[in-house]
Amino acid sequence: MASRFRFRSVTPWLEVFAIAAWGLLFLKYWLTGKLYLLIHPNYMGLTVATGVAFLFLAGWRAIALLKRRSQNRTAVTAAEQHITLLPNGWSVTLLLGAALLGLLIQPRAFASQTAIQRGAIDAPVTLTRVKPQAFRASSNTQDKSIIDWIRTLTVYPEPDAYVGQKAKVQGFVIHPPNLPNQYLLISRFIITCCAADVYPVGLPVKLAKTRDAYKPDSWLEIEGEMATETLAGKRQLTLVAKSIKPIDEPKNPYDL
Repeated sequence: MASRFRFRSVTPWLEVFAIAAWGLLFLKYWLTGKLYLLIHPNYMGLTVATGVAFLFLAGWRAIALLKRRSQNRTAVTAAEQHITLLPNGWSVTLLLGAALLGLLIQPRAFASQTAIQRGAIDAPVTLTRVKPQAFRASSNTQDKSIIDWIRTLTVYPEPDAYVGQKAKVQGFVIHPPNLPNQYLLISRFIITCCAADVYPVGLPVKLAKTRDAYKPDSWLEIEGEMATETLAGKRQLTLVAKSIKPIDEPKNPYDL
């Protein structure tokens, strides 16, 4: 019974630490640039504001507890429980533990294996999830990102319409198991809200040599011309590589 009483008396302070830890976590991810891996840039401001609000709330909560403790030590437990914001001690402990794990573990961008699992090598499925844009044949094709090419294909899917057009795209490498060794997939994830809803898009790339020289998950900038190839039994728009340059993973690895 005594241990249960002690746990209840500690619960309000666990609440303070949990709220403060989540505030620090949000601000840490923002300051280190890791927030780009977790949410769409449109929600950055809201997340930062929430982190600041959590720290303010934790400070207010701590001051209220200290005032009650100094005013009447005999009524501390009842007063602290009266202003508890979270359901119970175990819930608070779980929230605090999750925040501490987040502070210790660095988030990482999704990798090629996740892209394969989410349909990167299945072109028809990938294309149906991309919001179409108007087709403009006269646009500067070298300025198009991977998602721009996919959107264009969604509007006008005949690959022969783009044969000979120049392209320069950036993305990470996937080795599709259903393609010959002379081909790789250059891919990006698209984020619409948060990391839970990201999905991959990609373009097949034809190489002058085998793909073994380019490790999965490495980032490349590839320049070349578009061609039509029959891959895995499907006619697909394919980038014939003329120049391949390794690049660093960008601060925001997602396409928008």
